[in-house]
Amino acid sequence: MITRIQSFYRRQHRQTLSVPGGAARYGLFLLVFLTILTIIWLFYRTFADPIWLAYLPIIAREFFDLLQGASVATLVFIWLILLWRSYRKQPQTAVSILTVDELYALSPGDFEVYVGQLFRQKGYRVKLRGGSGDLGVDVELRKRDGKKAVVQCKRYRTTVGSETVRDLYGTLIHERAAHAFLVTTADISDAAREWAQYKPITLIDGETLVRIATSLQNRPV
Repeated sequence: MITRIQSFYRRQHRQTLSVPGGAARYGLFLLVFLTILTIIWLFYRTFADPIWLAYLPIIAREFFDLLQGASVATLVFIWLILLWRSYRKQPQTAVSILTVDELYALSPGDFEVYVGQLFRQKGYRVKLRGGSGDLGVDVELRKRDGKKAVVQCKRYRTTVGSETVRDLYGTLIHERAAHAFLVTTADISDAAREWAQYKPITLIDGETLVRIATSLQNRPV
């Protein structure tokens, strides 16, 4: 059972972290280059008022104007399409309801993917950042209004104390995030909960995480 779950979340992890291939990167570079070139030309023609354009035949000037307008319109259209694709709702994958023991049996990476899937089902845009150099952020979230939130995933057996929550608060400030989430498979101490009061921090222990997954799976589509 656990082996199948881990295999599923490894596949999800690879899909979530997939990056554009070489052709896509080259196309984006070319688009940025053409956009910069067009902006420079528009500034040059508007403010420098090049005299040599006046010596061109009328047909050539009209063709030049038509080409310029078509180029600007095409670039604007392409950028709008890219922005729409970037901000459209991400596809949601239903997550399994796991017990606390099953959650703990996941690898750290699989646990982060699992948590990311739950937040995605709640309407967040999700970016996995776990690994070396993550600066204390395992999952980065964006709300529809663009506000940023950060998530730390703690796959622990022992109770999470206030020191961990204080570290998370420092990460929240460093990341300039609007909110922070601590998600763990363990319990959270009363001291940690008291310290987090009146701060933009949400603490989610193992039992709460199971209840969240259950409620999301039972939510009507």
